[in-house]
Amino acid sequence: MESVGVDCNFSQDGLVQVKKVLINGRWLPVGQGRQWGDENGRHVLIMLPGNEVRELVLQPGTLRWWLVGTKDGGVTAV
Repeated sequence: MESVGVDCNFSQDGLVQVKKVLINGRWLPVGQGRQWGDENGRHVLIMLPGNEVRELVLQPGTLRWWLVGTKDGGVTAV
C-alpha cells in the first residue's frame, strides 16, 4: 500500500466523495465507484486518468489514506 493525499468531502451520513488524489507529487482527478466499511477502514473504488481502477482505504486509527496495490497492480476498466 502507498500513502496518498486525498481531496474529498464527507457527508452527514459518513459517505465520502473523493475529488482528486495526490500521487507522486501530482494531483489527479478521479471518478468514484462504490464504497464500503470494514474492520480495516473506509474503502473507496476510484478511477484514475487512463481508466485505471484502484482502491483507497481510509484507516480510522490514523486517518491516513492508502492506495491499495501498485501501479502495475491496477485494473483497467473496459
